[in-house]
Amino acid sequence: MKMNLQNPKKSALLLLMVPLLAFTTAHKFYISVTNVNYSEKDAAVQITTRMFIDDINAVVKERYGIPSTLGNGTETDLDTAYFEKYLRSKFLVSINGKQVDYTLLGKTYDTDMLIAYIEIAGVALDQLKSVSVTNEVLTDLFDDQQNVVHFKINGKKKSYVLLKSNPKGMLNL
Repeated sequence: MKMNLQNPKKSALLLLMVPLLAFTTAHKFYISVTNVNYSEKDAAVQITTRMFIDDINAVVKERYGIPSTLGNGTETDLDTAYFEKYLRSKFLVSINGKQVDYTLLGKTYDTDMLIAYIEIAGVALDQLKSVSVTNEVLTDLFDDQQNVVHFKINGKKKSYVLLKSNPKGMLNL
């Protein structure tokens, strides 16, 4: 009796491939990147934060119940207003231990990223002792959201990976 090895090989190959195929679906990373710098020329703390447009649209829809269209060419003033409202509730800045108001200078888009430009004006470098950022952006929608913050002020650098359980980073000068 001649044994057909073709079928056992196919079966073994299939058994090996099924688990591998389970991991071929696209894994979505939830991350934002924020840069905090000081401009001597403007006497201001300047912040740039980048986040995925689709994630921001999803959180605006989830939180406020409106279908947001940021970044797709049809956005409205209402979309921008809800984005700013959300950002102000989840992204806080403190100077020398005191929470400060900031100006959202604007936003731009780069492929699938929303880039927000923030400024705290009227900050004298010789009076600046610490800058801290509390960044809870998107952690209310995505448990595995990571918000990376890079501080670079007056020659001092520090970076943090902020998580839902630890949303604050600080640079002491």
